[in-house]
Amino acid sequence: MAYGYIGSLRTRPGKRDDVVAILLSGADGLRAFGCRSYVVGLAADDPDTIVVTEVWESKEHHDASLRSPGAKEAIAAAMPMLTGEFTSRELIVAGGLGADA
Repeated sequence: MAYGYIGSLRTRPGKRDDVVAILLSGADGLRAFGCRSYVVGLAADDPDTIVVTEVWESKEHHDASLRSPGAKEAIAAAMPMLTGEFTSRELIVAGGLGADA
């Protein structure tokens, strides 16, 4: 079964849109790493929280993508704009729209 990841990150006030732009800037290249679905959402109840939902071929594919030079650059660019408040949840994907290869 596929691997799923849902994470939230809190930005410093006024930095949400900048971080969203960074997160979306590399989205087109994720398919090459085994990403099936990558969605960046804005928390409806908090102007500084971003929620990212991902579906990957496997956890190994996800982990390999984070070691890529592009991901490392994006993380380094975003980190100063984040508060350090993160949540995450790993999933075993049972199915659904966008979850299939």
